[in-house]
Amino acid sequence: MDWEDALKQFEQYLKFEKSFSVNTISAYRNDVQKLSLFMNEEFPGVSPTEVTADHLRLFLSRMNGGKMGARSQAQFLSGLRTFYKYWMLEQAVDVNPVENLDYPKLGRPLPEVLNLEEIDALLGAIDLSKPEGPRNKAILELLYSCGIRVSELISLKISDLFFDEEMIRVIGKGNKQRLIPIGGNAMKEIRSYLQYNRTQINPDKKAVDILFLNRRGKPLSRVMIFTIIRQLAEKAGVQKKIGPHTFRHSFATHLVQGGADLRSVQAMLGHESIATTEVYTHLDRSFLRQTLVEFHPLSKKHRPS
Repeated sequence: MDWEDALKQFEQYLKFEKSFSVNTISAYRNDVQKLSLFMNEEFPGVSPTEVTADHLRLFLSRMNGGKMGARSQAQFLSGLRTFYKYWMLEQAVDVNPVENLDYPKLGRPLPEVLNLEEIDALLGAIDLSKPEGPRNKAILELLYSCGIRVSELISLKISDLFFDEEMIRVIGKGNKQRLIPIGGNAMKEIRSYLQYNRTQINPDKKAVDILFLNRRGKPLSRVMIFTIIRQLAEKAGVQKKIGPHTFRHSFATHLVQGGADLRSVQAMLGHESIATTEVYTHLDRSFLRQTLVEFHPLSKKHRPS
C-alpha cells in the first residue's frame, strides 16, 4: 500500500466514521502528507504501515530545522497519532509508532476572558443606526449568552430557535446536536433583528433558513465574525486580543465563578471530556482574595474586635 492510497482511506474514515469537520480533515491530511513527502525522499519504498518511531523522530528533527514549537509539534503529532490509530483498527499495524515518542510538555494557557464592563463597552460600541448594527448586537449577545463556537454561530438556523422553551439547538463538533438555554437579552436582540432587519435582506436560496446573513443574503464567514469583534474592540478601547472564542471563554468562566456545576457547563459547551472544561475553574486573583476575606474564619472580617 502506498501513501496516496493510505491517505484516501484515512480521509474516508475521518469523514464517514468519525464525522470530523472539513477543517480537521484537511489539517490531518496535511500532517500525513508532510510525513509522506519526507519518507518518499529519505526512505523510498517504506510503506505507511512500516514507519517506526525512529523514522518519526528523524522527521520531527528535520521539520523547520528542528525549530518547531512545542504546541505546533503536539498538534502535528495528534494528526499522525490518529492516522496510525486508524491503521491499528484496520489491523495493518500492531503498534502505533507515535505512542513511542516523547510528547512536548505544554503548559495549559489560561484563556483570555472579558469582564462585564468590557462586554458592556463592546455592546455600547455598536452603531445601531447602521443596517448591520442590530445584527451585530444580536451576535454578541448570543455568543455571550450561550457560549457557542463561531462555526456553530454562522451555521445557526432560524429553525434552531425555540424561544417558547428559551432554548437553541446547535450542531457541534462531530455533527453532534445539543440544546442550550438562551438568555433574555439575546432573545430580545435576535427577535428585533429578525423583525426589523433580516426582513430587509433577500436571502440566497441556500441560506433561507440561516439566521445571520450579510447584506448580499449569504451566511457570514468566520473571518467576518472575527473582523466585527476586533473592530468593536478597537472602538470600545478594549486592549485585549479577542475574537468570538473569547465570549465562549467568558461565558464559561463567569458561570463557574458564579457557582455553576461543571458538568452542566460541559454539556452547554459541548465538550466530550470534563478535563477540557476544567480550565474554566481558573479564577483571577482578586476573585480569590474576595472569597478568602468573605468566607475564611481567620480573615480579619470574622475576627472579634
